[in-house]
Amino acid sequence: MNPIDNTAKALALWELFRSAPAENAISNLSTQVGLRQLDRHLLPVTVNSASEPTCYLCCPSVAYVDYARDELRHFSGHRLLYAMLHGLLKLGYPLIRAAGLDRQVQVNNWLLATNPIPDVTFEPLRAATQAIAQEHPGHVVVWRSLNDFCDRESMQTFRRAGYRMYPARQIYLFDCRDAEPKLGRDERRDRALLEDSGLAIVASAEFRDDDFVRARMLYQHLYLEKYTWLNPQYTAEFVKAAHAGGILEFQGVRAADGQLAGVIAFFDAGRTMTAPIVGYDATLPRETGLYRMLMALAFRRARERKMLFNMSAGAASFKRNRGGVAALEYSAIYNAHFAPTARLAASLVRTILQRVGIPVLRSFEL
Repeated sequence: MNPIDNTAKALALWELFRSAPAENAISNLSTQVGLRQLDRHLLPVTVNSASEPTCYLCCPSVAYVDYARDELRHFSGHRLLYAMLHGLLKLGYPLIRAAGLDRQVQVNNWLLATNPIPDVTFEPLRAATQAIAQEHPGHVVVWRSLNDFCDRESMQTFRRAGYRMYPARQIYLFDCRDAEPKLGRDERRDRALLEDSGLAIVASAEFRDDDFVRARMLYQHLYLEKYTWLNPQYTAEFVKAAHAGGILEFQGVRAADGQLAGVIAFFDAGRTMTAPIVGYDATLPRETGLYRMLMALAFRRARERKMLFNMSAGAASFKRNRGGVAALEYSAIYNAHFAPTARLAASLVRTILQRVGIPVLRSFEL
C-alpha cells in the first residue's frame, strides 16, 4: 500500500483556520494555525503564546494537570495513592509554568487527539527544529503522539535532534500492516451485531448536511458529556469542513427514522489510521451495542486497508479483548534554547511522569 500524501489535508486544515478564529471550529481552543515544509511533508503547525490555558491539544498544563485531575476518579478506592497523586498535581501548574511548556510551537498538529508521526530523518528534523527555535525563542517545540510500538526509530531520531520524551498516556494498537490478526470471538460478535442490527451503514459520500450537525451532537454526548468537557469541543462547522476537505473520512449507521444513530470518523497518515470522532445515540438501550458496531466498522477498515489502527486511550479491556496491544505514547519536546532554570523545571516534570505517571498508567490501564 502506498503511503498517504497528506498535503491536501494540511492545506484544507490551514484554510479552515486561516479566515476565522480557532474557536469557530473547536470552541474550547485558542491557537494560531500555520504550515511548515519538512523534507517532503507539508505539516500543520500551531503556535500558542498566551498565558491562558486552552484545549489540551495545544496545552500541556491541561493535558497533564486538568485532565489528570479528571482521571483521579479512578483512584477513589485507593486513598493513599489518591492523596499522593493529588499532591503531585498541585505541583504541576507551577512546574509547567516555570518550564514554559504551554508556550509552544507544535508541529504535525492536526488538532486531533492522535497525530501519527510522518517518516522523519535526522537532518531535516534538526534543521526545522533549529529554525523554529530561532523564530520563536520563547517557545518549546513539540511533537505529540509518538509511541514505543511503531515509532521507536523515530523516537531515536528525535532524541538525536535534542528532543526529550515526555510520557503522555497508554494507548492501544491493532496492527494489520504486514499480517492480518486472527478474527477473535468479540470482534466476530461485533460484526454479527452490526449485520443483524437493521441499521443502514452510511459511507462517507452518503453524508448529508444535516448529518454533520447530528454527528457533532453524538460526539458531544460521548466525549464531552459522558467523559470530560476538556476534550476537543468540535463544532458542526469543523465536522463539515473536515469532511469536505478530506481531512476525515466519515462512516455511520442510520436508523429507520433517517437519523444517524452512530458516527465514526477516520484520519489516515502513512499506514496508520485513527478514529478521533466517535459518537452514538445514548438514548437507545445499551444492549443495542452502537459502540461495538462502530468499532466493527473500524476493525473491518483496518483489515481491508492493511493499516495500523491506533485506537487511542481508554476502554482498555474492550480493546484488549479485540486484539489491541498496549503501548506508551509520548510527546517529544525541544527546549535546548531555554534558560537553565526552565530546562530544570521541565526535567522535573519529565522525571515525575517517568517515575510516577508510567507505573500508574500501566497498573491501572488508563
